[in-house]
Amino acid sequence: MSEKFILAHDLGTTGNKASLFDSQGQAIASSFYGYETEYAHINWAEQNPEDWWQAVCFSTKELISKTRVSEKQIACITFSGQMMGCVAVDADANPLRNAIIWADMRAVNEADYLIEKAGWEETYRITGHRASSSYSGAKALWIRNNQPDIFSQAHKFIHAKDFIVARLTGKFVTDYSDASGMNFYDLKEQDWSDRILQAIELDRELLPELHASTDIVGEVQSKIADQVGLAAGTPVVIGGGDGSCAAVGAGVVREGSAYNYIGSSSWIGIATKEPILDPKMRTFTWAHLVSDMFSPTGTMQAAGGSYQWARNVLCEPEQRAADKLGLDAYELMNLQVAESPPGAHDLLYFPYLLGERAPRWNPNARGAYFGLTMQHTRKDMIRATLEGITFNLKVILDAFEEQGAQIEAMRVIGGGAQGSVWRQIMADIYEKPIVRPVLLAEATSMGAALAGGIGVGMFPDFNLAESLTPIVDQVDPDLVNKPIYDHLYDIFNQAYDAFEPLFEKLTEK
Repeated sequence: MSEKFILAHDLGTTGNKASLFDSQGQAIASSFYGYETEYAHINWAEQNPEDWWQAVCFSTKELISKTRVSEKQIACITFSGQMMGCVAVDADANPLRNAIIWADMRAVNEADYLIEKAGWEETYRITGHRASSSYSGAKALWIRNNQPDIFSQAHKFIHAKDFIVARLTGKFVTDYSDASGMNFYDLKEQDWSDRILQAIELDRELLPELHASTDIVGEVQSKIADQVGLAAGTPVVIGGGDGSCAAVGAGVVREGSAYNYIGSSSWIGIATKEPILDPKMRTFTWAHLVSDMFSPTGTMQAAGGSYQWARNVLCEPEQRAADKLGLDAYELMNLQVAESPPGAHDLLYFPYLLGERAPRWNPNARGAYFGLTMQHTRKDMIRATLEGITFNLKVILDAFEEQGAQIEAMRVIGGGAQGSVWRQIMADIYEKPIVRPVLLAEATSMGAALAGGIGVGMFPDFNLAESLTPIVDQVDPDLVNKPIYDHLYDIFNQAYDAFEPLFEKLTEK
Protein backbone atom coordinates (compact mmCIF):
# COMPACT_ATOMS: atom_id res chain seq x y z
CA MET A 1 0.00 0.00 0.00
CA SER A 2 1.48 3.39 -0.99
CA GLU A 3 2.29 6.09 1.56
CA LYS A 4 -0.50 8.55 2.34
CA PHE A 5 0.02 12.29 2.75
CA ILE A 6 -1.90 15.21 4.21
CA LEU A 7 -2.14 18.38 2.11
CA ALA A 8 -2.39 21.43 4.39
CA HIS A 9 -2.99 24.92 3.06
CA ASP A 10 -2.20 28.01 5.14
CA LEU A 11 -4.08 30.98 3.64
CA GLY A 12 -2.16 33.90 5.08
CA THR A 13 -2.25 37.63 4.50
CA THR A 14 0.53 37.77 1.91
CA GLY A 15 -0.08 34.43 0.23
CA ASN A 16 -0.93 30.76 0.52
CA LYS A 17 1.53 28.06 1.60
CA ALA A 18 0.72 24.49 0.62
CA SER A 19 2.56 21.83 2.67
CA LEU A 20 2.68 18.05 2.45
CA PHE A 21 2.89 16.10 5.70
CA ASP A 22 3.66 12.39 5.91
CA SER A 23 2.05 9.77 8.13
CA GLN A 24 4.55 10.63 10.92
CA GLY A 25 3.43 14.26 10.98
CA GLN A 26 6.63 15.55 9.34
CA ALA A 27 6.52 18.31 6.73
CA ILE A 28 8.27 17.04 3.60
CA ALA A 29 7.78 19.92 1.14
CA SER A 30 5.93 23.18 0.63
CA SER A 31 4.97 25.61 -2.10
CA PHE A 32 4.03 29.30 -1.81
CA TYR A 33 1.91 31.54 -4.02
CA GLY A 34 1.47 35.21 -3.16
CA TYR A 35 -1.39 37.64 -3.64
CA GLU A 36 -2.03 41.34 -3.11
CA THR A 37 -4.00 43.42 -0.62
CA GLU A 38 -5.90 46.49 -1.77
CA TYR A 39 -5.96 49.56 0.49
CA ALA A 40 -8.51 51.77 -1.23
CA HIS A 41 -9.16 54.05 1.76
CA ILE A 42 -7.74 54.69 5.21
CA ASN A 43 -8.50 51.71 7.48
CA TRP A 44 -9.67 49.58 4.52
CA ALA A 45 -7.99 46.31 3.57
CA GLU A 46 -9.44 43.96 0.94
CA GLN A 47 -8.41 40.90 -1.04
CA ASN A 48 -9.94 39.15 -4.02
CA PRO A 49 -11.10 35.65 -3.00
CA GLU A 50 -10.45 34.48 -6.56
CA ASP A 51 -6.77 35.19 -5.86
CA TRP A 52 -6.97 32.77 -2.93
CA TRP A 53 -8.50 30.12 -5.19
CA GLN A 54 -5.79 30.65 -7.81
CA ALA A 55 -3.14 30.40 -5.08
CA VAL A 56 -4.58 27.12 -3.77
CA CYS A 57 -4.79 25.61 -7.27
CA PHE A 58 -1.28 26.70 -8.27
CA SER A 59 0.47 25.72 -5.04
CA THR A 60 -1.30 22.34 -4.92
CA LYS A 61 -0.25 21.45 -8.47
CA GLU A 62 3.31 22.70 -7.97
CA LEU A 63 3.70 20.78 -4.71
CA ILE A 64 2.39 17.51 -6.15
CA SER A 65 4.53 17.94 -9.24
CA LYS A 66 7.81 18.58 -7.42
CA THR A 67 7.28 15.78 -4.88
CA ARG A 68 5.98 13.34 -7.51
CA VAL A 69 3.22 12.30 -5.14
CA SER A 70 0.17 10.81 -6.81
CA GLU A 71 -3.20 12.53 -6.38
CA LYS A 72 -4.46 9.23 -5.00
CA GLN A 73 -1.88 9.41 -2.19
CA ILE A 74 -3.50 12.55 -0.74
CA ALA A 75 -5.44 11.31 2.29
CA CYS A 76 -7.15 14.67 2.74
CA ILE A 77 -6.87 18.38 2.12
CA THR A 78 -7.19 20.65 5.16
CA PHE A 79 -6.78 24.32 6.03
CA SER A 80 -5.44 27.03 8.26
CA GLY A 81 -6.66 30.48 7.31
CA GLN A 82 -6.44 34.15 8.17
CA MET A 83 -9.18 34.95 10.65
CA MET A 84 -11.71 37.77 11.19
CA GLY A 85 -12.38 38.39 7.50
CA CYS A 86 -15.72 38.57 5.73
CA VAL A 87 -16.50 36.99 2.37
CA ALA A 88 -19.99 37.51 0.96
CA VAL A 89 -20.83 34.69 -1.48
CA ASP A 90 -23.79 33.53 -3.53
CA ALA A 91 -25.21 30.01 -3.51
CA ASP A 92 -22.59 28.86 -6.04
CA ALA A 93 -19.68 30.06 -3.87
CA ASN A 94 -19.00 33.07 -6.10
CA PRO A 95 -17.77 36.14 -4.22
CA LEU A 96 -20.11 39.12 -4.49
CA ARG A 97 -17.36 41.62 -3.66
CA ASN A 98 -13.78 41.60 -2.44
CA ALA A 99 -13.19 40.03 0.95
CA ILE A 100 -12.89 42.49 3.82
CA ILE A 101 -9.88 41.05 5.67
CA TRP A 102 -8.82 41.08 9.33
CA ALA A 103 -6.75 44.28 9.02
CA ASP A 104 -9.76 46.31 7.87
CA MET A 105 -11.12 48.63 10.59
CA ARG A 106 -13.86 50.51 8.72
CA ALA A 107 -16.80 49.03 10.63
CA VAL A 108 -16.51 51.19 13.76
CA ASN A 109 -20.15 52.29 13.62
CA GLU A 110 -21.28 48.70 13.24
CA ALA A 111 -19.24 47.63 16.28
CA ASP A 112 -20.85 50.47 18.24
CA TYR A 113 -24.25 49.24 17.03
CA LEU A 114 -23.45 45.74 18.29
CA ILE A 115 -22.50 47.20 21.68
CA GLU A 116 -25.70 49.26 21.77
CA LYS A 117 -27.97 46.33 20.89
CA ALA A 118 -26.25 43.38 22.57
CA GLY A 119 -24.28 45.11 25.33
CA TRP A 120 -20.55 45.67 25.83
CA GLU A 121 -20.04 43.24 28.71
CA GLU A 122 -22.66 40.79 27.44
CA THR A 123 -20.95 40.47 24.06
CA TYR A 124 -17.63 39.81 25.81
CA ARG A 125 -19.25 37.26 28.15
CA ILE A 126 -20.88 35.33 25.30
CA THR A 127 -18.20 35.53 22.62
CA GLY A 128 -15.01 35.94 24.66
CA HIS A 129 -14.17 39.06 22.64
CA ARG A 130 -14.79 42.77 22.86
CA ALA A 131 -17.15 44.04 20.18
CA SER A 132 -14.81 45.48 17.57
CA SER A 133 -14.53 46.49 13.94
CA SER A 134 -11.70 43.91 13.74
CA TYR A 135 -14.16 41.03 13.71
CA SER A 136 -16.12 39.46 10.86
CA GLY A 137 -19.52 40.29 12.31
CA ALA A 138 -19.13 44.06 12.19
CA LYS A 139 -17.84 43.74 8.61
CA ALA A 140 -20.96 41.83 7.56
CA LEU A 141 -23.08 44.54 9.17
CA TRP A 142 -21.09 47.17 7.27
CA ILE A 143 -22.08 45.48 4.00
CA ARG A 144 -25.71 45.45 5.18
CA ASN A 145 -25.59 49.17 5.94
CA ASN A 146 -23.49 50.38 3.02
CA GLN A 147 -24.01 47.89 0.17
CA PRO A 148 -27.59 46.65 0.57
CA ASP A 149 -27.73 45.27 -2.99
CA ILE A 150 -24.80 42.96 -2.24
CA PHE A 151 -26.21 42.05 1.16
CA SER A 152 -29.55 41.07 -0.39
CA GLN A 153 -27.77 38.71 -2.83
CA ALA A 154 -25.60 37.07 -0.16
CA HIS A 155 -26.22 33.38 0.50
CA LYS A 156 -23.59 33.21 3.28
CA PHE A 157 -20.91 35.28 5.01
CA ILE A 158 -17.83 33.09 5.45
CA HIS A 159 -14.09 33.20 6.17
CA ALA A 160 -11.05 32.78 3.93
CA LYS A 161 -10.52 29.03 4.33
CA ASP A 162 -14.28 28.44 4.25
CA PHE A 163 -14.47 30.06 0.82
CA ILE A 164 -11.98 27.52 -0.53
CA VAL A 165 -13.85 24.67 1.17
CA ALA A 166 -17.11 25.88 -0.40
CA ARG A 167 -15.46 25.86 -3.83
CA LEU A 168 -14.09 22.36 -3.26
CA THR A 169 -17.17 20.75 -1.76
CA GLY A 170 -20.21 22.96 -2.42
CA LYS A 171 -20.73 23.10 1.39
CA PHE A 172 -20.88 26.35 3.37
CA VAL A 173 -19.24 25.50 6.66
CA THR A 174 -16.77 26.83 9.21
CA ASP A 175 -15.07 25.51 12.32
CA TYR A 176 -15.44 26.64 15.91
CA SER A 177 -12.12 28.52 15.97
CA ASP A 178 -12.90 30.70 12.94
CA ALA A 179 -16.47 31.18 14.17
CA SER A 180 -15.07 32.53 17.44
CA GLY A 181 -13.60 35.47 15.50
CA MET A 182 -17.03 36.75 14.41
CA ASN A 183 -18.43 38.35 17.59
CA PHE A 184 -21.58 36.24 16.98
CA TYR A 185 -20.41 32.88 18.39
CA ASP A 186 -21.30 31.54 21.84
CA LEU A 187 -18.09 29.95 23.10
CA LYS A 188 -19.67 27.75 25.75
CA GLU A 189 -22.61 26.57 23.63
CA GLN A 190 -20.49 26.00 20.48
CA ASP A 191 -23.24 27.65 18.46
CA TRP A 192 -24.20 30.98 16.96
CA SER A 193 -25.64 33.21 19.68
CA ASP A 194 -29.39 33.70 19.22
CA ARG A 195 -29.19 36.45 21.84
CA ILE A 196 -26.79 38.49 19.70
CA LEU A 197 -28.31 37.65 16.32
CA GLN A 198 -31.79 38.64 17.49
CA ALA A 199 -30.47 41.87 19.01
CA ILE A 200 -28.91 42.95 15.71
CA GLU A 201 -31.67 41.42 13.55
CA LEU A 202 -29.42 39.11 11.54
CA ASP A 203 -30.71 35.82 10.14
CA ARG A 204 -28.57 32.87 11.27
CA GLU A 205 -29.18 31.30 7.83
CA LEU A 206 -26.62 33.81 6.53
CA LEU A 207 -23.92 32.13 8.64
CA PRO A 208 -22.12 28.87 7.80
CA GLU A 209 -22.75 25.51 9.42
CA LEU A 210 -20.52 24.88 12.45
CA HIS A 211 -18.07 21.98 12.78
CA ALA A 212 -15.17 20.72 14.85
CA SER A 213 -11.80 21.33 13.21
CA THR A 214 -11.32 17.60 12.59
CA ASP A 215 -14.61 17.06 10.76
CA ILE A 216 -14.66 15.78 7.20
CA VAL A 217 -17.07 18.31 5.71
CA GLY A 218 -17.20 17.00 2.15
CA GLU A 219 -15.19 15.77 -0.81
CA VAL A 220 -13.47 17.43 -3.74
CA GLN A 221 -16.14 17.76 -6.43
CA SER A 222 -15.46 16.15 -9.79
CA LYS A 223 -16.27 19.40 -11.63
CA ILE A 224 -13.29 21.21 -10.07
CA ALA A 225 -10.88 18.31 -9.43
CA ASP A 226 -8.74 19.00 -12.50
CA GLN A 227 -8.69 22.72 -11.75
CA VAL A 228 -7.30 22.23 -8.25
CA GLY A 229 -5.11 19.26 -9.16
CA LEU A 230 -6.65 16.68 -6.83
CA ALA A 231 -8.58 13.48 -7.31
CA ALA A 232 -12.36 13.78 -7.17
CA GLY A 233 -13.61 12.40 -3.88
CA THR A 234 -10.56 13.49 -1.85
CA PRO A 235 -11.80 14.11 1.73
CA VAL A 236 -11.87 17.76 2.86
CA VAL A 237 -11.24 18.41 6.56
CA ILE A 238 -12.22 21.91 7.65
CA GLY A 239 -9.17 22.71 9.84
CA GLY A 240 -9.09 26.02 11.72
CA GLY A 241 -8.22 29.67 11.99
CA ASP A 242 -4.52 30.45 11.83
CA GLY A 243 -4.28 31.64 15.44
CA SER A 244 -5.68 28.41 16.82
CA CYS A 245 -3.64 26.34 14.35
CA ALA A 246 -0.50 28.15 15.56
CA ALA A 247 -1.29 27.09 19.14
CA VAL A 248 -1.35 23.44 18.06
CA GLY A 249 1.80 23.93 15.94
CA ALA A 250 3.52 25.31 19.05
CA GLY A 251 2.55 22.18 20.97
CA VAL A 252 0.06 23.99 23.24
CA VAL A 253 -2.72 21.40 23.43
CA ARG A 254 -3.25 20.73 27.13
CA GLU A 255 -4.11 22.81 30.19
CA GLY A 256 -1.05 24.48 31.66
CA SER A 257 0.62 24.92 28.27
CA ALA A 258 1.36 28.40 26.94
CA TYR A 259 3.24 29.95 24.08
CA ASN A 260 4.55 33.37 23.18
CA TYR A 261 4.86 34.19 19.49
CA ILE A 262 7.30 37.00 18.79
CA GLY A 263 7.31 38.48 15.32
CA SER A 264 6.53 42.05 14.31
CA SER A 265 3.57 41.75 16.65
CA SER A 266 3.46 39.36 19.57
CA TRP A 267 0.89 37.34 21.43
CA ILE A 268 0.61 34.99 24.34
CA GLY A 269 -1.81 32.10 23.96
CA ILE A 270 -2.69 29.37 26.44
CA ALA A 271 -4.82 26.23 26.52
CA THR A 272 -7.68 26.03 29.04
CA LYS A 273 -10.76 23.96 29.77
CA GLU A 274 -12.87 27.10 30.20
CA PRO A 275 -12.82 30.54 28.53
CA ILE A 276 -10.98 33.24 30.48
CA LEU A 277 -13.18 36.30 30.84
CA ASP A 278 -11.04 39.08 32.26
CA PRO A 279 -13.10 41.67 34.21
CA LYS A 280 -10.99 44.38 32.56
CA MET A 281 -11.41 42.75 29.14
CA ARG A 282 -7.65 42.86 28.55
CA THR A 283 -7.60 39.49 26.80
CA PHE A 284 -9.85 37.49 24.49
CA THR A 285 -10.59 33.80 23.94
CA TRP A 286 -10.63 31.72 20.76
CA ALA A 287 -12.09 28.29 20.43
CA HIS A 288 -9.15 25.86 20.34
CA LEU A 289 -8.74 23.27 17.58
CA VAL A 290 -9.20 20.71 20.36
CA SER A 291 -12.98 20.86 20.45
CA ASP A 292 -13.45 20.77 24.23
CA MET A 293 -10.78 23.39 24.93
CA PHE A 294 -10.22 27.12 24.54
CA SER A 295 -7.31 29.35 23.62
CA PRO A 296 -7.26 32.58 25.67
CA THR A 297 -4.95 35.07 23.96
CA GLY A 298 -3.61 38.58 24.23
CA THR A 299 -1.97 40.32 21.28
CA MET A 300 0.25 43.41 21.37
CA GLN A 301 0.96 45.50 18.29
CA ALA A 302 4.68 46.36 18.17
CA ALA A 303 6.93 43.72 19.75
CA GLY A 304 9.53 42.71 17.19
CA GLY A 305 8.35 45.88 15.41
CA SER A 306 9.77 47.92 18.30
CA TYR A 307 13.10 46.11 18.10
CA GLN A 308 13.14 46.68 14.35
CA TRP A 309 12.47 50.38 14.96
CA ALA A 310 15.37 50.46 17.43
CA ARG A 311 17.60 48.81 14.82
CA ASN A 312 16.66 51.34 12.17
CA VAL A 313 16.83 54.46 14.36
CA LEU A 314 19.39 53.71 17.09
CA CYS A 315 21.67 51.05 15.68
CA GLU A 316 23.29 52.29 12.48
CA PRO A 317 26.75 51.20 13.74
CA GLU A 318 25.51 47.65 14.25
CA GLN A 319 23.92 47.62 10.81
CA ARG A 320 27.16 48.76 9.13
CA ALA A 321 29.24 46.23 11.07
CA ALA A 322 26.76 43.44 10.34
CA ASP A 323 26.93 44.20 6.60
CA LYS A 324 30.72 43.95 6.65
CA LEU A 325 30.79 40.76 8.71
CA GLY A 326 27.91 39.04 6.95
CA LEU A 327 25.90 38.89 10.19
CA ASP A 328 22.40 39.85 11.24
CA ALA A 329 22.33 43.29 12.90
CA TYR A 330 20.15 41.87 15.67
CA GLU A 331 22.99 39.56 16.71
CA LEU A 332 25.22 42.58 17.33
CA MET A 333 22.38 44.43 19.07
CA ASN A 334 21.95 41.47 21.42
CA LEU A 335 25.65 41.71 22.32
CA GLN A 336 25.07 45.35 23.28
CA VAL A 337 22.06 44.37 25.40
CA ALA A 338 24.22 41.89 27.32
CA GLU A 339 26.55 44.76 28.31
CA SER A 340 23.71 46.72 29.96
CA PRO A 341 22.55 45.44 33.37
CA PRO A 342 19.05 44.09 34.03
CA GLY A 343 16.78 47.13 34.35
CA ALA A 344 18.96 49.18 31.96
CA HIS A 345 19.90 51.57 34.78
CA ASP A 346 16.21 52.27 35.53
CA LEU A 347 15.27 53.15 31.97
CA LEU A 348 11.79 52.15 30.76
CA TYR A 349 10.49 51.80 27.21
CA PHE A 350 6.79 51.89 26.29
CA PRO A 351 6.21 49.85 23.10
CA TYR A 352 3.17 51.68 21.73
CA LEU A 353 4.47 52.66 18.30
CA LEU A 354 1.23 51.48 16.64
CA GLY A 355 -1.22 52.23 19.41
CA GLU A 356 -2.11 49.08 21.32
CA ARG A 357 -4.48 46.14 21.34
CA ALA A 358 -4.14 43.88 24.38
CA PRO A 359 -3.51 44.64 27.11
CA ARG A 360 -4.25 48.39 26.85
CA TRP A 361 -6.79 48.54 23.97
CA ASN A 362 -5.84 52.12 23.22
CA PRO A 363 -5.32 53.21 19.60
CA ASN A 364 -4.04 56.56 20.87
CA ALA A 365 -1.20 55.10 22.98
CA ARG A 366 2.27 56.25 21.92
CA GLY A 367 5.80 55.00 22.47
CA ALA A 368 8.23 56.57 24.93
CA TYR A 369 11.48 56.16 26.81
CA PHE A 370 11.01 57.20 30.43
CA GLY A 371 13.79 57.89 32.93
CA LEU A 372 16.57 59.00 30.56
CA THR A 373 19.61 60.64 32.17
CA MET A 374 23.01 61.79 30.96
CA GLN A 375 24.43 58.49 32.15
CA HIS A 376 22.34 56.32 29.83
CA THR A 377 23.91 54.79 26.75
CA ARG A 378 22.66 53.26 23.51
CA LYS A 379 23.21 49.88 25.14
CA ASP A 380 20.74 50.82 27.86
CA MET A 381 18.20 52.03 25.31
CA ILE A 382 18.43 48.81 23.32
CA ARG A 383 18.05 46.70 26.46
CA ALA A 384 15.17 48.86 27.73
CA THR A 385 13.40 48.26 24.41
CA LEU A 386 13.41 44.49 24.94
CA GLU A 387 12.44 44.84 28.59
CA GLY A 388 9.56 47.23 27.81
CA ILE A 389 8.11 44.85 25.22
CA THR A 390 8.36 42.04 27.77
CA PHE A 391 6.77 44.11 30.57
CA ASN A 392 3.84 44.76 28.25
CA LEU A 393 3.48 41.04 27.53
CA LYS A 394 3.60 40.34 31.27
CA VAL A 395 0.42 42.41 31.68
CA ILE A 396 -1.28 39.86 29.40
CA LEU A 397 0.24 36.96 31.34
CA ASP A 398 -0.92 38.48 34.63
CA ALA A 399 -4.47 38.84 33.30
CA PHE A 400 -4.56 35.09 32.68
CA GLU A 401 -3.07 34.14 36.03
CA GLU A 402 -5.34 36.54 37.93
CA GLN A 403 -8.26 34.51 36.54
CA GLY A 404 -6.79 31.23 37.76
CA ALA A 405 -4.76 29.99 34.78
CA GLN A 406 -1.90 27.72 35.83
CA ILE A 407 1.04 28.20 33.46
CA GLU A 408 4.03 25.93 33.97
CA ALA A 409 6.44 27.34 31.37
CA MET A 410 6.36 29.54 28.30
CA ARG A 411 7.11 28.14 24.85
CA VAL A 412 8.50 30.81 22.53
CA ILE A 413 8.25 30.71 18.75
CA GLY A 414 8.85 33.22 15.98
CA GLY A 415 11.91 35.25 15.07
CA GLY A 416 12.32 36.78 18.54
CA ALA A 417 12.64 33.31 20.05
CA GLN A 418 16.10 32.92 18.58
CA GLY A 419 17.83 35.52 20.78
CA SER A 420 19.14 33.96 24.01
CA VAL A 421 19.44 37.39 25.69
CA TRP A 422 15.77 38.13 25.08
CA ARG A 423 14.78 34.67 26.30
CA GLN A 424 16.63 35.36 29.58
CA ILE A 425 14.80 38.70 29.93
CA MET A 426 11.51 36.87 29.40
CA ALA A 427 12.36 34.23 31.98
CA ASP A 428 13.27 36.89 34.55
CA ILE A 429 10.22 39.10 33.95
CA TYR A 430 7.68 36.29 33.52
CA GLU A 431 9.31 34.36 36.39
CA LYS A 432 8.91 31.16 34.40
CA PRO A 433 11.14 28.82 32.43
CA ILE A 434 11.29 29.85 28.78
CA VAL A 435 11.46 26.83 26.48
CA ARG A 436 12.18 26.87 22.77
CA PRO A 437 10.71 24.07 20.70
CA VAL A 438 12.11 23.08 17.35
CA LEU A 439 11.34 26.20 15.34
CA LEU A 440 8.91 25.19 12.65
CA ALA A 441 8.37 27.33 9.57
CA GLU A 442 5.14 25.35 9.09
CA ALA A 443 3.70 25.82 12.61
CA THR A 444 0.23 26.92 11.47
CA SER A 445 0.25 24.37 8.66
CA MET A 446 1.16 21.68 11.17
CA GLY A 447 -1.88 22.59 13.28
CA ALA A 448 -4.09 22.19 10.22
CA ALA A 449 -2.32 18.97 9.20
CA LEU A 450 -2.94 17.43 12.62
CA ALA A 451 -6.63 18.34 12.37
CA GLY A 452 -6.73 16.72 8.93
CA GLY A 453 -4.85 13.61 10.03
CA ILE A 454 -7.13 13.10 13.03
CA GLY A 455 -10.15 13.63 10.79
CA VAL A 456 -9.18 10.81 8.42
CA GLY A 457 -7.85 8.50 11.13
CA MET A 458 -4.11 8.85 10.44
CA PHE A 459 -3.39 10.37 13.89
CA PRO A 460 -5.00 9.47 17.24
CA ASP A 461 -5.44 12.96 18.75
CA PHE A 462 -3.86 16.39 19.18
CA ASN A 463 -1.48 15.20 21.93
CA LEU A 464 0.84 14.24 19.08
CA ALA A 465 1.63 17.97 18.76
CA GLU A 466 3.89 17.88 21.83
CA SER A 467 6.03 15.02 20.56
CA LEU A 468 6.35 16.71 17.15
CA THR A 469 7.68 19.90 18.78
CA PRO A 470 10.47 18.72 21.09
CA ILE A 471 12.16 21.28 23.34
CA VAL A 472 15.70 22.17 22.25
CA ASP A 473 16.53 24.89 24.80
CA GLN A 474 15.39 26.05 28.25
CA VAL A 475 16.22 29.27 30.09
CA ASP A 476 15.36 29.50 33.79
CA PRO A 477 14.67 32.71 35.74
CA ASP A 478 17.61 34.33 37.51
CA LEU A 479 16.14 35.10 40.94
CA VAL A 480 18.77 37.77 41.56
CA ASN A 481 16.95 39.95 39.03
CA LYS A 482 13.47 39.53 40.53
CA PRO A 483 13.50 42.63 42.81
CA ILE A 484 14.85 44.78 39.97
CA TYR A 485 12.10 43.76 37.57
CA ASP A 486 9.34 43.78 40.20
CA HIS A 487 10.18 47.41 41.01
CA LEU A 488 10.34 48.53 37.37
CA TYR A 489 7.21 46.59 36.38
CA ASP A 490 5.22 48.46 39.02
CA ILE A 491 6.52 51.79 37.69
CA PHE A 492 5.81 50.67 34.10
CA ASN A 493 2.12 50.20 34.92
CA GLN A 494 1.82 53.36 37.02
CA ALA A 495 3.49 55.39 34.29
CA TYR A 496 1.11 54.08 31.64
CA ASP A 497 -1.85 55.14 33.79
CA ALA A 498 -0.32 58.61 34.12
CA PHE A 499 0.41 58.86 30.39
CA GLU A 500 -3.04 57.69 29.27
CA PRO A 501 -4.87 61.05 29.42
CA LEU A 502 -1.86 62.72 27.80
CA PHE A 503 -2.00 60.26 24.89
CA GLU A 504 -5.55 61.46 24.27
CA LYS A 505 -4.48 65.10 24.26
CA LEU A 506 -1.51 64.35 22.02
CA THR A 507 -3.76 62.84 19.37
CA GLU A 508 -6.45 65.53 19.46
CA LYS A 509 -6.76 67.42 16.19
